[in-house]
Amino acid sequence: MNWDSDFETIKREFDADPANRLFGFTLLERGEGMGKIRLTRTPQTPTGIGGSLQGGILAAMVDIAMLIPVFSSGWLPGQQPAGTADLNITYLRPVHGDYADAEAVLIKRGRQLAVVEVSITDDQDRLCAKGRVLYAFRQQPSS
Repeated sequence: MNWDSDFETIKREFDADPANRLFGFTLLERGEGMGKIRLTRTPQTPTGIGGSLQGGILAAMVDIAMLIPVFSSGWLPGQQPAGTADLNITYLRPVHGDYADAEAVLIKRGRQLAVVEVSITDDQDRLCAKGRVLYAFRQQPSS
């Protein structure tokens, strides 16, 4: 995905990604140091206790939403993506309703790690979960 493209191109590519289609994630917003995705419930959406969204799906939302501000913020010289180094999620209330949104905000970006906080809200805009992700970078080998 070319993160330098216009929003509509990025949205089309994000929404068509096989993993995002599998989970039902769509891109809602992308801005300076932030991104927002939505999970719209379908009959195939995994549920947990009492019909709430299954916790693993919410953790996946945190991990995917985090990529938007990290990849949109550009790369330092010689920097390459390495992957998620740490993901923490705190569940505050069950997610019921038609959809859940995950808004990711880039807190800090360094040479080796980026720190992103993610808030998951339900369709009534109630905070349901908070996540924090450390995303790792590696340096390109010198020639």
